This record gives sequence, structure tokens and C-alpha cells, in this order.
Amino acid sequence: MSLQKNIRLATVLLAFTSATALPSHAAESKDMIQLQQQIQDLQNAVAKLQQSNDERMGVLKDLVQQTADNVNKMSVVVNGLQLRMQNVQDASTAKNDQLSGQIQSLNDSLDEMKARMARMEKALTDIQNQQASTNAILNNLPGASTTPASGQPLPVPSGNSTALPAPGSVLPSRQAAALGLSVGDLYKTAYSDYVSAKYPLAASEFTNLISTYPDDNLAGNAYFYLGEIDMKGQKLTSAVKNYDQVLERYPDNAKIPSAHLHKGEALIAMKNPDAGTRELHTLIQRFPNSPEAAQARTRLTALATHK
Repeated sequence: MSLQKNIRLATVLLAFTSATALPSHAAESKDMIQLQQQIQDLQNAVAKLQQSNDERMGVLKDLVQQTADNVNKMSVVVNGLQLRMQNVQDASTAKNDQLSGQIQSLNDSLDEMKARMARMEKALTDIQNQQASTNAILNNLPGASTTPASGQPLPVPSGNSTALPAPGSVLPSRQAAALGLSVGDLYKTAYSDYVSAKYPLAASEFTNLISTYPDDNLAGNAYFYLGEIDMKGQKLTSAVKNYDQVLERYPDNAKIPSAHLHKGEALIAMKNPDAGTRELHTLIQRFPNSPEAAQARTRLTALATHK
């Protein structure tokens, strides 16, 4: 544009010069005409160059517009892919949570079956002991036959015998110890009430077990299930304290990974995600190959996604 202005200025100057020139300079008019012709050719060349530039600018604008359209289309595709990935991730999280619940239910069912089998074994042992005592009494009776008459019931000995507490009963710790109830007996009764959703009764029984046998490893299980009962009752602070008892006092307890996981969940539910995240990382570091660690990784991914 600056070159075109200069050419126009030169043209004006030449025209002014030719208009003011004296007639005596007619010999130079031919050269002036040639110069004017050259200037005109230069102006035409500049005009063609301007036209060519305009055409190229138009092409560039079209290319830029096409590129912008393609970028917008790609943005739509990327957003759609991100949405699909989020949906897949959410579905995976839900499936993992469901699987975690199923695993926990299986573990609880297995513990319940073990408790029932132990009770059955205990009952069978008591029956055998009673039968042996009865046979001994009958054998010591004068003229008694070693085999009772048909249809006659065997007498029941009146001596003290040790048995599990009746369902729904809670024995004080001293009374439980005096009756000779083992920590396994107390735990089986408490766990049976827990799986039957008798949470207040189970909490009392687990507390009784801890008071009677505080150093036994099953007391760690009792603290864990007290934490579970607190979680079901939305007593999150109390649940965290019970999980801490498992983690701090019973380092060899099998419930340690679950205690880490559920403590982290409780802290997150208490609006303390930083502490909950640290607890989940601790679980992964200590037990990297456990099912609870897999659940913790899924939970951490979900937390990072929803930030």
C-alpha cells in the first residue's frame, strides 16, 4: 500500500511538472510520455498484485474457517468420548462397590457358618458328655442294667455343666468367666446376633467379650464389628475409634485391611477426604494385593474424578 501511494504521488508531481513546463521544453515531452506510460504499467502491476493478494487472503480465510470447523467437530467428539469414559468409570465403580458388598456378605456368611458349626460341635460334645455321665450313674445303681428299658428316658445329671448363653442373653464379664465360657463361645454368640441384625444386643455382647478377654485376637474382631454397627447407625466418630482399636492393638488381626478401608470411608463420609485418602493409601501400601486394596484404588479414582 505504501508503494502505491508513492507511485500516485510521483504521478501527481509529474503532471504538475508537465503543466508548469515552458513550451520551449517540447523536446522532453516524449520522454515524459514514456515515463508516464511506465508509471501506468507499474500501477497496473500493483493492482494485479493487490488482486492476487486479495484472492490468496480469501483462500486463507476459507482454510482457517475449515480448520476451525474441524476443531469444533473434534471437540464435540472428544467431549463425547470423555462422557463415555466417565459413564464407563462410574459403572465400573458401581460394579466394584457391588462386588465389595458381595465379598463382605460372603465373609460374613462364612463366619456365621463357622459359628453355627462350632455351636453344633459344642452341643454334640455336651450331649456326649451327658450321655457318658448318665451311663456311669446307671452302671453304679444296684441291679441296674447297662441298657435302659425300652421307652424309658435317660436321667439327666444334676451337676453343673458349661453351655453357651441362651440367644438374646448377655452375661456380665465376671459371670461369663465364672461359667468358663471361652472367648470363642462369646464371639460366636455375638456374631450370630450381629448377622441376625440384632445390633444393640450384638454390641453389648461384643463389648462383654472385650471386657472379659481384652488381649485375645477375637477382641480385635469384636472392635471391628462394633465399628460396623456404628457405621450402620451413622455414628462415624465412634466407628473410627473402634477401627483404630483394631489397627493399634491387634496388629496380626485378619480384619486389619477391612479396618483401614472402612475407616477411610468413614473419614470421607465425615467430610474429611484428606484423612480418608491417606488411610486408603496406607491400606494399599501395607496390603497391595488384597481385595480391600483393589476397592481402595477404585474409591481413590472416583474421588479424583469428582474433584
